[in-house]
Formats: sequence, C-alpha cells, structure tokens
Amino acid sequence: MSKTGLNANEWVEKYGDLLLNYTIKRVNDRLLAEDIVQETFLSAWKSRDTYKSEASEKTWLFAICKNKIIDYFRKKSTQPVQFAEVDTTAGYFNDAEHWTNSDGPKDWAIQFQQPIERKEFYGILGMCQKKLQQLQQSVFVMKYLEDFSAEDICKELNLTSSNYWVLIHRAKLQLRKCMELNWVRL
Repeated sequence: MSKTGLNANEWVEKYGDLLLNYTIKRVNDRLLAEDIVQETFLSAWKSRDTYKSEASEKTWLFAICKNKIIDYFRKKSTQPVQFAEVDTTAGYFNDAEHWTNSDGPKDWAIQFQQPIERKEFYGILGMCQKKLQQLQQSVFVMKYLEDFSAEDICKELNLTSSNYWVLIHRAKLQLRKCMELNWVRL
C-alpha cells in the first residue's frame, strides 16, 4: 500500500481507462497511448513515497501522464521533419494572399442534437489528426487540447515563433479540409 491509499492494481482499475482515453485524444494512437499510461503508472509507483497528498490521487496521476505526453512530443520534435513539397494552402488564397470567395471560412453551424453526433465528430477529427505530420499534430494538441501558450510550446519543442505559426496554420487548414471532405457537407 502506498501513501496514496491505493496499490498499483487499484490505480489501474480506478484510473486506467480515464488516463487511456485522455492520452488517446492527445497522441491519436492507441498502442502509444497504452505505453504512455503504463509509463505513467510506473513513474507514479516509483515516486509514491514522495506523494504529498496536496492534490488528489487522480490529479497527481493525470499530471504525471500529461508530463509523459509532453516528453513524447518533445522527443518527436527533435526528429527530422519531412515536409511535403505540395503547398497545403494552395487554393485557399488568391495572389494578394486573401481568402478566395469560395474557400474563405464558413460557419459549419454544427449543433449536436445527440451524443452520437458529438462522438462521430470527434472520431472524424481524430482520423484527420492522424493525417497531420507528427510535429503539426504535437503543436495542435498542445495548443488546443492542453491549452499551452505559443511561447511554452516553442520552448518545449524547441521551435522558433515563426515555425510555430506556420505549423499551427497548416495544421488548421489541413484539419479544416479533411473535416469538410469527411464530415461537414457544405
């Protein structure tokens, strides 16, 4: 029994699915998410004697998991990135770099009437996220799911500010296009 009151098996039973669902949404890969959750429990077990009960056990485990996800993103950001030669912004902008009339942002007017619609939306979004380059996906998740500031993302992933903005811009354009092709019918 640890200072937290639960043993490792009870942690897995009580928090395993919650941590796994949380992690899958961020890394978009079930096997990788399972590895990260396993590393979370291992780290928690190794540091169980230093747990001070200032936060709930659940909060403590989620903080460890979040740090494991950031470690994964940091490691991936140091690997060379192969950007496609194709301009992913082609067609959206005219020669003056303004939105074209047909491709400017539109209101999708999405109103989830049933929980199944929300589940379908997030399923398609997850599929579209998988199509992003790894670094784009990391930046997108840290910005929009983890609510990191641009400065913190640049620091954690060793990016320049201009590189960050290019990555986030391209990720949003690619996700928009993918969502419009696969789910939102305009």
